[in-house]
Amino acid sequence: MGVPGIDRNRLAVLALGLTLLLAGCASAVRWENTADGLQGRTYTVRQGDTLYSIAFRHQLDYRTLARWNGIGNSYLIKPGQTLKLYPGGGGSQETTRTASRSSSPPSRSSAPARTPPPARPAPQRPASPPARPTMAKGQWIWPARGDILQSYSERSKGINIGGQVGDSIRASAEGTVVYAGSALKGYGLLVIVKHSEAELSAYGHNRKLLVKEGQRVKQGEVLAEMGLGPSRQPLLHFEIRHNGQPVNPLGLLPSG
Repeated sequence: MGVPGIDRNRLAVLALGLTLLLAGCASAVRWENTADGLQGRTYTVRQGDTLYSIAFRHQLDYRTLARWNGIGNSYLIKPGQTLKLYPGGGGSQETTRTASRSSSPPSRSSAPARTPPPARPAPQRPASPPARPTMAKGQWIWPARGDILQSYSERSKGINIGGQVGDSIRASAEGTVVYAGSALKGYGLLVIVKHSEAELSAYGHNRKLLVKEGQRVKQGEVLAEMGLGPSRQPLLHFEIRHNGQPVNPLGLLPSG
């Protein structure tokens, strides 16, 4: 019996439209599951790179990048090493064992084979909320004295502070230098300081670096001398990253 008021042709068109809509939704879900648009991408380590600088370049948490690549807590890498910039896949050990059992020859026993009950899927753990910054306002100082030439934005990822060539660039907080070099395009001579497991700060466009990787620095200690930015204007490009993500330094630096 047909549906009153609707002929078969209209039903077919509606069914086709519903199928296309569901296919489109499935495609959208697969796209959103990629890791920050870096799914499938890799990076080959170059001379002068550190795990921190590579994570900084791709806006990733260095701990996550290490975990994806099986790198221990030393975070040591070497030139020529290929790093995945996305979570790795692959079957579980249970899947491998199940496949091995299924490929073994059948038993000669006359007893009928019993079908094992289907494995229960592992319970999904709720996603943990993002960690709060471990360093709040009042624990940072201004890294340079000068006017703000560029405010924070998603594009700038930090602020530009003006001054004179040769001005002292100081550590905004106590920490360890985890990168000092010029391998990151667009930053010139750059210093990255690790303050906690979650917080990093970066100081770009320097004329001269006065610290080395692995060096422990105190708050206010001179890291470098101010140099010229891309427009040949003296400035410091300053960033603060929390779990690999840029945050607005003006929300953490003292007022005035």
